[in-house]
Amino acid sequence: MRLALRTALVSACLLALLPAGPATAQETPPPVKGMFLLTDYPAMTVRPGSTTTVNLRLRNYALPPERFAFSINGAPQGWTVTLLGGGQPAAAAMVSTNDSTTLQLRLDVPENAAMGTQNLTVVAKGASTELTLPIAVTLAKDLPAKLSIKAQLPSIRGNAKSSFEYQMDIKNDSGRNLVVALGAQAPQNFEATFTEQYGSTELNSIPIEAGQSKTVKLKIRPPSTVAANRYPVSVKATAEDASADATVALEVTGSPRLSLSGRDGVLSGRAEAGKETSIPLLITNSGTAPADEVELSSSAPSGWKIEFDPKTVDRIPQGGQPKEVQVRVTPPEKAIAGDYAPTFNVNSRGESASTQFRVAVGTSTMWGIAGAGIIAIALLIMVGAVARFGRR
Repeated sequence: MRLALRTALVSACLLALLPAGPATAQETPPPVKGMFLLTDYPAMTVRPGSTTTVNLRLRNYALPPERFAFSINGAPQGWTVTLLGGGQPAAAAMVSTNDSTTLQLRLDVPENAAMGTQNLTVVAKGASTELTLPIAVTLAKDLPAKLSIKAQLPSIRGNAKSSFEYQMDIKNDSGRNLVVALGAQAPQNFEATFTEQYGSTELNSIPIEAGQSKTVKLKIRPPSTVAANRYPVSVKATAEDASADATVALEVTGSPRLSLSGRDGVLSGRAEAGKETSIPLLITNSGTAPADEVELSSSAPSGWKIEFDPKTVDRIPQGGQPKEVQVRVTPPEKAIAGDYAPTFNVNSRGESASTQFRVAVGTSTMWGIAGAGIIAIALLIMVGAVARFGRR
């Protein structure tokens, strides 16, 4: 029994130590080993009189570090061909195991260079290995500049108080660097400006390298009195003999515009201390949309009581007749006679207005009569006293 158990355990251990089957071996790729001189673009087109840089990589896979000396073969007469490493001319390089070194091959082509294709060879020679990289350089005349411009969101919706912002992607499809001028044709009284994508500096042009793209922000602010409508804006990018156009749109929704006034434009009234006085107040909506949930409030001197009838208005249509409400004002009983200026406010979902209303406060005539009576009594007492004690 024990022998059988030992035999089973030994068999299980042997099975665990056996190598994986063919399927597992196929899933694991063989390791790469060696030195390689690489470039992403081994054939390119340049124009006479220009300077072009070709990026190179010297890659070491699983080999000990080795020093490689560089040379360049096949450079035409009059060309200046320089191999750079770290921004400086490099004659040799050493790459660590499983690492790479980046180099640049700079080509200075003279203006009078003949059209056609030139074949250059970059050679990297080590103690035990020699690497070669052929590069085909074709000379051709300039291609015309080419631009494209596109809005990420070509249509935005908002009201007259909104700031409409568009992200504009501009691409330089030319073979050379360009300075791109920016312009926008907006409706009258609309304000259009270009800024950096993540900044606030205003732009009228932007440099873009060959084959690269940049994004700028177009800000459009409509006038506060603009009517609800759809407004197109033409956007243009130009550089040398190239141009590109795009169109963005503002979907402007209506917005209310409230104001307060007295009846017949009068912003003053009279009140008596300690007594309630009703003052008519008009709410006007001169905007381009109805004002909903209109609420009234006030700010007045201490001790004053101000109530609105009604305090809220469900809706005031745009361009319609003003809505009249009554303001019940009660100055305190001990208020000193004179002019006071409480403030009346109106608000509708963020749209607000306010006005000061001058209220002339007078005291009650009863207090005047009582005061006159007290003065008269005081005078009678004084006269009596003089008459009585003056004889002595």
